[in-house]
Amino acid sequence: MNTRVAVIAIIVENPESAEGVNNLLHTYRQYIIGRMGIPYREKNINIISVAVDAPEPEITALSGKIGRLSGVSTKTAYSKL
Repeated sequence: MNTRVAVIAIIVENPESAEGVNNLLHTYRQYIIGRMGIPYREKNINIISVAVDAPEPEITALSGKIGRLSGVSTKTAYSKL
């Protein structure tokens, strides 16, 4: 199956959901190229970007599962390659 490169942007507004985000990222670790997390203390949120190389259904599934967590938002940008 062909893979696509994408970046999933995640904003965690509910600190209690951080463990769920990390669990899902661990589950999909085989597709993760790298990740960067930034705690924004002034707003009490965390911003995470995750670069992935995976089949499109896997990217969609990961982003959807993370976005369904309480207090968590996601957006995905795909490479044109």
